[in-house]
Amino acid sequence: MRHSSRFDQARGLSMFRPGSALRAAAFMWCLSAAVASAQTPQSSTKPQPPPAGAPSAQAAPSAALPSARTIIDRYVEAIGGRKAVLAHSSTHASGTMSMASSGVSGVVDVYSAKPNRSFIKLTLGGIGDVLEGFDGTVGWSLSSITGPMLTAGKELEQKRFDAAYDADLHEPGRYKSMQTLEKTTFEGRPCYKVSLMHMDGTEDIEYYDVQNRFKVGTVATRDSPMGPVQVTQLFGGYRKFGDLLVPTTMSQATMGVQQVLTFTAVEFDKVQPSVFEPPAAIKALLK
Repeated sequence: MRHSSRFDQARGLSMFRPGSALRAAAFMWCLSAAVASAQTPQSSTKPQPPPAGAPSAQAAPSAALPSARTIIDRYVEAIGGRKAVLAHSSTHASGTMSMASSGVSGVVDVYSAKPNRSFIKLTLGGIGDVLEGFDGTVGWSLSSITGPMLTAGKELEQKRFDAAYDADLHEPGRYKSMQTLEKTTFEGRPCYKVSLMHMDGTEDIEYYDVQNRFKVGTVATRDSPMGPVQVTQLFGGYRKFGDLLVPTTMSQATMGVQQVLTFTAVEFDKVQPSVFEPPAAIKALLK
C-alpha cells in the first residue's frame, strides 16, 4: 500500500467559503514543486519577503476588542446568515488556477458536501488531471506523475477536520479556544486578528475586516510529507451566489510560491454522492 505524497495535500475547500482552502493551498504548493523539479533545473533564488498581509499596526487595548465569537458571528451574518449557511448540503465551485512562477495553469472544480466530504479536480496543461478526495473516511490523491496515493496519520486527521462542510460557523467544540488577539492592519485594511487553537495544539490565524466584516485572510500550518507547510491566504471579490456571498478570488502564498484561484461559478445542492467515491485505482490500495 502506498501512502500520501506531495500531491496529497489538498484540503476539501468545504463550501468554498473563506477559511475552507488550507490543504488545497498546500496541495498546489507541492504540485508546483513537483512540476518545477520535473521541468526546470534548480537555480538559486533571492530570499523571499515575508508573506503578503503580515500585520503592521500595534495592537488595540484588549478591553476594546470584540470577542472572537462576536467577530465570527458578524462575518456569518455578513455573508448571508447562519440559516442560509445551514440550509445547503453540497457545493460545486468552478474556475481557474495559475502559478506564474512555474508556468502552471488550468481549470479547477471543487466539490463538497455534508458532513465532511470533498473532491478536487485540477486539469493542468501538460500534466492532465490531478485529483484529490476525502469521502469522510478515506483520503486520497491521483495524478499521472505520482499514481494513486492514500493519506494517513496526522495528515488524514487534518484533512478530516478541514473538510467539515459548515466549518465557517466555527461551532462550539471545534476548537480548544478562540481569541481576538488585536486590531491590526492586514493587506492595507483595518482587521481583527483572531487565534483559533485546535484540540491538538495547532493554531490557525484568521483576519476579519473591521468595516465590512468579511474574512480577508488566513495564516495556518498543515503537515505534509515534505514537513509542515505554512499557508498565507487572501480572499476577495465577494459575490452573491443564491443566498450567500462567496469570495471569488483567492491568492495564496506558500514558501515563496504564489497561486491564484478565480472562481466564476458556484452552485449549491446539486452534487451527486457518487462524485466523492474513490476511483478504482484508489480502491485497489484499500484491499
